[in-house]
Amino acid sequence: MKIKNIVVGKVEAPLITPFKTALRTVHSIHNIAVYVHADNGQIGIGEAAPTAAITGETLGSISHAIEEYIKPAIIGMDIEELTEIMERIDSSIYQNTSAKAAVDMAIYDLFAKHYQTPLYKLLGGYRKELVTDITISVNDSEEMVKDCIAAVQRGFQILKIKVGKDPASDVERVVAIRDAVGHAITLRVDANQGWTPKQAVQIIRALEDAGTNVELVEQPVHCHDLAGMQFVTANTLTKILADESVFSAKDAYSIIEMRAADLINIKLMKTGGIYQAQKICHIAEANDIPCMIGCMLETKISVSAAAHFAASQKNITMIDLDGPSLCLKDPVPGGPIFENDRIRMTDAVGIGFS
Repeated sequence: MKIKNIVVGKVEAPLITPFKTALRTVHSIHNIAVYVHADNGQIGIGEAAPTAAITGETLGSISHAIEEYIKPAIIGMDIEELTEIMERIDSSIYQNTSAKAAVDMAIYDLFAKHYQTPLYKLLGGYRKELVTDITISVNDSEEMVKDCIAAVQRGFQILKIKVGKDPASDVERVVAIRDAVGHAITLRVDANQGWTPKQAVQIIRALEDAGTNVELVEQPVHCHDLAGMQFVTANTLTKILADESVFSAKDAYSIIEMRAADLINIKLMKTGGIYQAQKICHIAEANDIPCMIGCMLETKISVSAAAHFAASQKNITMIDLDGPSLCLKDPVPGGPIFENDRIRMTDAVGIGFS
């Protein structure tokens, strides 16, 4: 099976409610879809999410990177040359990780279709079901409490609370949410780089003193401030999760070496796809650092690829794949079954799209 052509398109999906973080506000998903055509008629599908505030990519830059750099590097290659294909994708252009991720997952989709098996089984087949959290956008306390109660009523038992936009009110927000949903619900807090190191320690300690029992705090300070991350990790009891600070295996090694975080969040849009994500996961596992699998604002296409990867890996112990749950409707049929907080793998070949 040889790679015959790569076609770039678009995938769109309105959100149920606006997605608000310390970095941005989004009302609808507008992403790039990638279709890798093989010479036997099979098609692999992938998706790239333009997240300029994090990866620096736009719809235009993703399309250009794929069509002008990644595509010429791998056209004509045999799908069984998987490692060489992935190395060529990685070396075809600097950074542009979301563009690489879209092609990477489409190649993996074709690779699993070639062997007529679901991708998660080909990658390791560790489990068949995942339990995801759901993101609660940053708003005033009253609105966030309402959103949390609605999420719990939908069946979600793990809530990821966005903060960091107004540090002075962040403790109040989380305390109000904990009081409203009770202690049976798991709370995760994501500051999206919104605090200084000293603010982070002050806020996290206040949350600890208030008995909020937060499971983790994600990316409390700027992604490049590893010393600041180290300071926060060393001076709080709550586990710290590195997200925007980790794009590559080298980044993961630096975080681990400095003891700058307790946990690592892997996102295919940051890593450049499954091939590089595996490296991060294995480095973390070798150092007893559990991983989360996360997503940007993505539709069921790329979130399904991430779910297959997560289902194959023992060291991915936390799931943040709520993209389809935030969408008003699925833009494409197929893939794993997303039902409230449950993601169930199926026996469909590849990542599950025909």
